[in-house]
Amino acid sequence: MTAPLDWSLLQTFLVLAETGSLSRAAPLLASTQPTLSRQLALLETQIGQSLFERSPRGLRLTAAGAALLPATRHMRDGAQDLRLALAGREQSLAGTVRLTASEIVSAYLLPEVLRALHEAHPEIQIEVVASNEVEDLRERSADIAVRMIRPAEPTLVARKLADWPLGFYAHRRYLDVHGLPTPTTMAEHRWLGYDRSDQLLRGFRAAGFPIEREFFSLRCDSQVVVWEAVRAGLGIGVGMTQLAARNADLVQVLTELAIPPLPVWLTAHRELRDTPRLRVVFDHLAAAWAAPTPTMTA
Repeated sequence: MTAPLDWSLLQTFLVLAETGSLSRAAPLLASTQPTLSRQLALLETQIGQSLFERSPRGLRLTAAGAALLPATRHMRDGAQDLRLALAGREQSLAGTVRLTASEIVSAYLLPEVLRALHEAHPEIQIEVVASNEVEDLRERSADIAVRMIRPAEPTLVARKLADWPLGFYAHRRYLDVHGLPTPTTMAEHRWLGYDRSDQLLRGFRAAGFPIEREFFSLRCDSQVVVWEAVRAGLGIGVGMTQLAARNADLVQVLTELAIPPLPVWLTAHRELRDTPRLRVVFDHLAAAWAAPTPTMTA
């Protein structure tokens, strides 16, 4: 009888196949290139076939490697489903919940909500992943996600919480020097936007303003940095109405230009949704934000 293959070796094979490089795979597996090379050699010895062709540009699957890849991915999916099923059976409130939200939400909206949660349930610990990327709940990058898009994954449960209004804002200091912008003088003003992200570019173009990234005199992909630049009077930027309301020196401009609001979705894996501490955090966030705007203090 053929000996069963070691799953840890198959995991190494899978990451190598998906990255095509020992150097790129090593940090993902929290390992070293020599260790991964030895593990791959051991797996190839057990199988009796070479799985990769080595070249200066990296690793390329052989025919045997390509044949093994789909089955290995299926095994990974099964292992993930098993972890989720076991996690969903955990009944204790004590423990950690990993929550992901955008930088803006994490920095300005979550703290107050989490303070109330901690006072009610001090036994629940929270890990916050402040990221503008859509974290994969199936991979357990997070347990609960606050998203601005409706999730399409069939394994997720989602609840639409609200539509948060947006506007163009500038500090009074900026307007005192440069005056109020109009749709015809927009290009004469200093605008603050993102660098690699094309989110604002797409929004402006959809509204009939075909701008390029050079339109923004300050560019940064950190939403927090851009918003703080607006608050410092560097120029005009897009922001949530409820955040601008916290600062009496911020003025909404170009109100004649409509900006679609941000739809807010709360999501979790459907099995984890039945874990008591996950359910507590999910329901707490939903109660705090299931309104036109989040409840906040000035």
